Amino acid sequence: MKTRKLGEITVSEIGMGCMGFSHGYGQIPSEEYSIEAIRRAHDAGCTFFDTAESYGKVLYTPGHNERLVGKAVEPFRDRIVLATKFHFNDEELTSPAEVEAFMRRHLQQSLKNLRTDYVDLYYLHRVKREIPVKLVAEIMGKFIKEGLIRGWGLSQVNAQTIAEARSVTPVSAVQNIYNMLERDSEEAVLPFTQSHNVGFVPFSPIASGFLSGKVTPETDFSHADDVRKFVPQLTPENIEANRPVLDLISRYAEEKHATNAQIALAWMLGKYPHVVPIPGSKNQERILENLGASDVELTYDELVTLDDALDKIQVHGHRGQVEYDGMSMSEWGRR
Repeated sequence: MKTRKLGEITVSEIGMGCMGFSHGYGQIPSEEYSIEAIRRAHDAGCTFFDTAESYGKVLYTPGHNERLVGKAVEPFRDRIVLATKFHFNDEELTSPAEVEAFMRRHLQQSLKNLRTDYVDLYYLHRVKREIPVKLVAEIMGKFIKEGLIRGWGLSQVNAQTIAEARSVTPVSAVQNIYNMLERDSEEAVLPFTQSHNVGFVPFSPIASGFLSGKVTPETDFSHADDVRKFVPQLTPENIEANRPVLDLISRYAEEKHATNAQIALAWMLGKYPHVVPIPGSKNQERILENLGASDVELTYDELVTLDDALDKIQVHGHRGQVEYDGMSMSEWGRR
C-alpha cells in the first residue's frame, strides 16, 4: 500500500480504527477473531493502527482495546505505527505538576497495555477547557524527548486550538470527524493542517457505515454499547433523507468497479495528500474492503464533479465541527 506522512511519521495511506473490537458497534467479536482481523489487515498492507485507553470501558474494562491491539501487533510491532489516546476525566488537577503526573500515569498504563515501550502517536482524546492545551503540548514535548512517544496529536479540534498547541510542540496529527456528510473541516482545519505539516486523520470516514449503503432504516442499534443510536444521521428518517448522497456515490462505484465505501475513502484520499482515514469495522471482510480503497483512484475532474454534486445535496442530521470539551458521545451526537 502507498504511504503518507503524519508530520514526520510514515504510515499506510489507510489506517485501521480498532474501536469496534471492544466498544461502540454492539456485540463485540471474540478475541481470536479480532486478533486475526488486525493481522489480516497488516498482511494487506496496513501499518497504522488506532486505539484508545477508553475503548471498552462501557461494558468491559478500560484498556480492553489497547490490550487486544497490543497482543495482535506484538509479532510486528517494530514495523507499524501505533496510535492511542488519553482522556482527562473528572479528577481535579490544580497545577501543571498534577497534570503531568496524570498524563504520565495514563501513558505508562497504555504502554503496558500495548506491550511496548513507546507509542508512535499519542493523542489528547478531547480538549478540557480547564487545562490549557499549551500545557498539554509542553508535557507531550517532554515525552517526545524521553522517547516515550514519537509524536502527538489532538482530536475534534478547530484550527485555533491546533495553532496554540503547535506553537509549543509540533503536532503530528489531528483526528477529526470527516466524511461526505461532515465536511466542516474543509473550511479551516484541513487547509491549516496541510499548510503546517500536520497530518489529518478522519474518524468515521464512512459516516458510521451510512456511506457503505448497508445501513437501512431497519438496522438495529439498540444494543447497550452501540453509539450509532446517538448519531443523528442514522435516525430512520435521516437515513432516507440522505439517500441522494448514496445514489451519487453509487454511480461512481459502478463506474470504478468499486464499493460505495471505497469511493467514500478514495474521495478524501484524492482531495488531500496529508489525509489518512481510519475506517473502523469489526468485520474482517469490511476491513479488507476498506483497505482496498487504496487501489481506487478518482481523477481531478471526477473529484471536482463529485464535490459540486455534494455541495448541492442537503445533509440531514448534520453534527458540525465542534470541540467536545468533555461532552459525552450522546450529548455531542445530538448537537
